Amino acid sequence: MEKEENIKNVSSGFPKLDEWVKIWRETLPNYFGYPFNEVSPLRDFYEWYYAAGINLMNLNNAGDPFTDTPWEVSSQVFEREVIEYFAPLYDFDTDNMWGLVTHSGSDGNNHGIYFGANYLRQKTGMAPILYVSDEAHYSNMRLAHLQNIETRLVKSDTMGRMIPEELEKQLDTSRPALMAFACGSTFKGAIDDMPALNAVLSRHPELPAVYRHVDAALFGGYLPFTEQSYLVSCKKMGFESIAVSGHKFFGIDSPCGLFICTREVYDNQSEFDVSYLNKNMRMINCSRDPIKPLKYWWVIQKVGAEGWKRDARRIMELTAYLKQQLDKIGYPAWVNEYSNTIFLRCPSPDVAHKYQLAKNEDARFGGKLAHVVVMQHFTEEVIDAFVSELKL
Repeated sequence: MEKEENIKNVSSGFPKLDEWVKIWRETLPNYFGYPFNEVSPLRDFYEWYYAAGINLMNLNNAGDPFTDTPWEVSSQVFEREVIEYFAPLYDFDTDNMWGLVTHSGSDGNNHGIYFGANYLRQKTGMAPILYVSDEAHYSNMRLAHLQNIETRLVKSDTMGRMIPEELEKQLDTSRPALMAFACGSTFKGAIDDMPALNAVLSRHPELPAVYRHVDAALFGGYLPFTEQSYLVSCKKMGFESIAVSGHKFFGIDSPCGLFICTREVYDNQSEFDVSYLNKNMRMINCSRDPIKPLKYWWVIQKVGAEGWKRDARRIMELTAYLKQQLDKIGYPAWVNEYSNTIFLRCPSPDVAHKYQLAKNEDARFGGKLAHVVVMQHFTEEVIDAFVSELKL
């Protein structure tokens, strides 16, 4: 969040809107339960945006960002540069990658499932089965339902990781396997053990084909800037596509994300030859937001790898600090390795509301749970204040 001294009390002229802003300002310092970076890197962007008159233009990024667009009122040149910057961070070769800036993390998963299913049909002539953990983000299941893809939920262990033995039990080796791996499950922050799951798939050469998509909405933001960057390496983990959110770790101020895949995957999609665009319309969306690529490009210039390394190190330190403080008072809490998400026994309704905690239930951990997602706006002081309000 912008520093308090930089925020002006400006009336919109609409009391309802002004009241909403007041509530928003009061809530944000204690925003613990959802993965948003409230330290905005975009103040200068908006000053430039209005000074340059970009707000007076109706821009649209329709079509393949890697093909020349037939009009100038787009930001696709910047969208392409954003993908070219991020693709190597996930170990994609620059001559074998494709991608776009998405509307959200779920839009990235939608492309992952859609591209994966099309790729497998092109390779085998058969409809695939989607395999996904029962603790993965619900969008994977919802999108498979939308696309009419048969889905099998694979049991997870107590910490939220897909169980390899359960995957093996579920496998139908007569059909292509479309895998949706979780790199940071929604509630417990679990990372599926991709090498172990890949070993299961390798034991079944009779599978017609396999496609692996990684949902790395939050963790795909900070892991590339840690010693655990291999966890989001397409070469080391063996995946064909990845979806990452922009409105989480990277601090873009409304939903957006990245979808990146190999060029081979893109080349095996259904062609939609639309002459009045740039002919090649293999992606799901027609119109795409042209401002989000500009924001992504801006934060690359303003924050960049060194800034994100500092951010990643800081949130990991604060996650360890929060867990340490909870352990000191004996409050039941758990955290997965390399995760910035701590799940704990659900506190009182007042505390849960004050800190905007996300809630869930798991009988294996005693019933009602909540979680805290440690992000860039956290400090030791706000963590101490939170812990002081917990009652055993």
